[in-house]
Amino acid sequence: MLFRSGLHNSQRILLALVEKGISREESYRLVQRNAMRTWGGEGDLIDLLKGDTDVTSKLAPEEIDKLFDLEYHFKHVDTIFERVFGAA
Repeated sequence: MLFRSGLHNSQRILLALVEKGISREESYRLVQRNAMRTWGGEGDLIDLLKGDTDVTSKLAPEEIDKLFDLEYHFKHVDTIFERVFGAA
């Protein structure tokens, strides 16, 4: 459930908001507000963030989509597998 809901991307959203000029404290508040709604079963984090005008005033929906791209999390998987299991 957690992976599907997108909660694993919350730190990436927080850092993107900070890079857009929002204080870390305010960024945390915005992300936490939506993450807690996700945790409570109100929807996936990506959809809640896209519906939050405080977030979308700094991050366009396309930017949010990029922050949820699974390739970010898998970009080193081949290297990791090679280190663990050796070359094929």
